[in-house]
Amino acid sequence: MKDATQLDLLCINTLRTLAIDAVQKANSGHPGTPMGAAPTAYCLWQRFLRYDPNAPLWPNRDRFVLSSGHASALLYGLLYLCGVKANDASAKSPADLAVTMADLQSFRQAGSHCTGHPEYGLTAGVETTTGPLGQGVATSVGMAIAQAWLGATYNRPGYTLFDHKVYALCGDGDMMEGVSAEAASLAGHLKLANLCWIYDCNHISIEGATAITFTEDVGARFAAYGWQVLQVADANDMELLTHGLQTFADTRERPTLIIVQSHIGYGAPHKQDTKEAHGEPLGVEEVRLTKQFYGFDPDAQFAVPEGVQAHFSGHFGQRGASAHQAWQTRFTAYRAQYPDFAEQIDRMQRRALPVGWDATLPSFKADAKGVATRDASGQVLNAIAAQVPWLLGGAADLAPSTKTHLGFDLARVFEPNSGKGDGLESDPSSYAGRNFHFGIREHAMCAIASGMALSGLRPFAASFFVFTDYCRGAIRLAAMMGLPVIYVWTHDSIAMGEDGPTHQPIEQLASFRAMPGMVLLRPADANEVVEAWRVVMQLRHSPASLVLSRQALPTLDRNRYASATGLARGAYVLADAVDGQPDVLLLASGSEVALCIAAYEQLTQDGVKARVISMPSWDLFEHQDEAYRESVLPEAVAARVSVEAASPLGWERYVGRHGAIIAMRSFGLSAPGKVVEAHFGFDVAHVVAAARQQLARPLQRI
Repeated sequence: MKDATQLDLLCINTLRTLAIDAVQKANSGHPGTPMGAAPTAYCLWQRFLRYDPNAPLWPNRDRFVLSSGHASALLYGLLYLCGVKANDASAKSPADLAVTMADLQSFRQAGSHCTGHPEYGLTAGVETTTGPLGQGVATSVGMAIAQAWLGATYNRPGYTLFDHKVYALCGDGDMMEGVSAEAASLAGHLKLANLCWIYDCNHISIEGATAITFTEDVGARFAAYGWQVLQVADANDMELLTHGLQTFADTRERPTLIIVQSHIGYGAPHKQDTKEAHGEPLGVEEVRLTKQFYGFDPDAQFAVPEGVQAHFSGHFGQRGASAHQAWQTRFTAYRAQYPDFAEQIDRMQRRALPVGWDATLPSFKADAKGVATRDASGQVLNAIAAQVPWLLGGAADLAPSTKTHLGFDLARVFEPNSGKGDGLESDPSSYAGRNFHFGIREHAMCAIASGMALSGLRPFAASFFVFTDYCRGAIRLAAMMGLPVIYVWTHDSIAMGEDGPTHQPIEQLASFRAMPGMVLLRPADANEVVEAWRVVMQLRHSPASLVLSRQALPTLDRNRYASATGLARGAYVLADAVDGQPDVLLLASGSEVALCIAAYEQLTQDGVKARVISMPSWDLFEHQDEAYRESVLPEAVAARVSVEAASPLGWERYVGRHGAIIAMRSFGLSAPGKVVEAHFGFDVAHVVAAARQQLARPLQRI
């Protein structure tokens, strides 16, 4: 192994054998990539990565993303050998390790910090959840953007607080996924020189050699994106690996892709079954032969030779601790000179809001013509963003339609450095901008937003609701990680009209409601929008989806109907029978609430005691206590009608088996919005008729 000492080689082989033993003991997992990529990961961590193992949440640490999440055993071995401490959430004492030997020995088992794929929040040192290929590298672009923005916004002469680098180790599968192409294209356009993807090119995927499907020139593709492309012909060549990583460190004008040619680990040299090597344990006999080949005792399991951990501590550990200490000294002096900025940085790290963040929220007067909830949202967003400097984001080429452009002074646009400043740190016309142009890259946009949130920023990402189908992978991982990303989805129903069924969401509401951890809010009017943003901004461990209308919705008279503050509880009584004892309940969210109000007025005029329940967020409602839920939806009232221009799935939970559900049971129609709504029965006559039919049927339990 060129330029590697015997101790280097011993450390690399220790990483390999720990991965082999973890996978073998679990009888599950992927030993091949950890074996083949071990020299690459070792070179990065031991010679370059700036990370304090005693402070895994240090804001200016370098980020390492294992995009090849199936190689998790390699990451866990590194965390153990480097002595990375558990973070505050999981540590019982300051000495606790993020990954213990017991964790390694219980790889892929319940209760272990060594899960099948890396899970953010469970194990310190795991910067983002990975596994679905392409997600890690795409998320790393968001981390690189965050560093660039933080540096441009907060660094000052003599006080470089944010200059960390972002590394992602990826493989052939990552390169095939479309989301990685979207993200790489944007990263090249933005000239993110702090970003390095290390492509472990081993020419193997589950079905066999990548040559059966993947024969493009990846390097040429990335060069066309505007990346610097470096080649390392042999993963075991420490000299070339070091040269490539140093070249990246010295580059100032573009991101870097290092293509490292490796051979996936097959166990002993004679083994050539790629399926077993990639996706299955080696087997007892092959494990013994492989350990002998590496010079290890074939009968010893989870062996860590003397000197290995000390070697990591003397390089990786000491470099990170020294850098962190110097940063802490610098930040203390910075705090004295720039106390307001220091406080902002502190609040970002805690996911806390500035005092008075909601002081300038608008209120909307009653108006029968009303305003589209997307328009109201744009006003609220700008009011909040003016008070929360790290609230930033954009749309997938749809900001004019989603109303997500920040229009106040100093918001600016995040764009490639103009060359007039000093690189990533401080060109105020570029990397300090808070408006992002993601291009027509919905999937990458959402993964990038996750990377920004993982770095302490509060990002929003926007598109038409129907196009969430293009980015579900990234959204699902954000929910899994508990990231407070704000999604703004507009054009929420068939009422958008002429663009037709390809643009009219039907099943999306039901699918988002089914996603654990996702807070979905579909406000009914402008004042519910205000309250929705108030709820969303206070979320610290959940993403939120604001689902908004293109068409104007009446702004309800809150002197006549209940206050919009009821939105915070997910559902509330908006209009009620005079005596508070309704005979029929009308339930709706968003655009259809006004329709129920119109039906309520007609029913009331006809002497029918009705109640309108606005249900902007099922999940928030389900978190209320039983007494409150009963007060809104009394079990004794069996006559119920739900109205929502989307899939009926789930509404039976609230109207019961015998309730009426006015919903969509097909895709939409290309026609003016009002025509489409009437065509599918979303009008006052149908709601009133459904209410009367409910009242006329024999009394049955819901």
